Amino acid sequence: MSVLMRCPGIYCGRELFIDGNWSDCGACPRGYRTNLSSACVPCEDTPVFYDWLYLGFIAIFALVLHWFCIDMVAMRRNIPKEVIALHCSAIVEIITASIITLQLIDPLGSFNVRSCRTQKLSDWYTLLHNPTPNYEKTLHCTQEAVYPLYTMVFIFYAFGILIMLLLRPLIARKFLPKQGKFSIYAALYFFPILALFHAIGGGLIYHSFPYITIVLSALSNAAHFAFKLNQTMKSLIFSSVSDVKNIIVIIGHWLLHGYGVMSAATLHGIALHPTMLILVPLPALFYILTARFTDPHRLQEK
Repeated sequence: MSVLMRCPGIYCGRELFIDGNWSDCGACPRGYRTNLSSACVPCEDTPVFYDWLYLGFIAIFALVLHWFCIDMVAMRRNIPKEVIALHCSAIVEIITASIITLQLIDPLGSFNVRSCRTQKLSDWYTLLHNPTPNYEKTLHCTQEAVYPLYTMVFIFYAFGILIMLLLRPLIARKFLPKQGKFSIYAALYFFPILALFHAIGGGLIYHSFPYITIVLSALSNAAHFAFKLNQTMKSLIFSSVSDVKNIIVIIGHWLLHGYGVMSAATLHGIALHPTMLILVPLPALFYILTARFTDPHRLQEK
């Protein structure tokens, strides 16, 4: 076809051949996306700040799951050097997997990323938008319209597993030979589950991860305090400032909550005002101030 004609559907496009002719309507190659004229054009955008926050959420969530599994299998009240070694190993694994993933994304060997900017939720689910002209033959135009945000997460998960299998067994064997191996088994379960969630709900996660972060940090913060045997306000405050592990956990919750608040503000195009950071310690303070009203012993006495 020598003249460019529009294709049915919103993701079907035509490729320009060397001889100046246009191909039939179909999926654009990887790294390309159809424009308003149905021509496949290369992705020349750069990720916006919200895209980087989303990728950071993917890495942070995997790291938090690593730390959670390590603490669960270690079953230590404090943080001995053996557990710290496994935590450091998880950090190195995630950072290394992130760096390798960025290096493998076009342009190769660079921390810059060439992308197609996300415009709407349907960009993540082009499979659901294959048109059927005249209800006859379906045109298969499934493509990565959000290149490379969809595939690079799978690459990150793959390298996360590979690097963990290369590094963690050596660290666990030296510092925590019995329980350490179970943190590896746990990761071999949750990484495929994360990949499945991303394959099915990547677009939903992309548009809702700020709220996911805020809600999970608040719930995790409440669970942390709920496991305390003494639920009095004085005891909760004292244990929060006297125990090193509690201090680290609370600061971690605050950082995650702040990350969610910053991401939510970026999603709505709101400049992050310093007063918004007042919300960061609010879940911890709310639990400490209201714990005495939810004490089961008080309810039984009444």
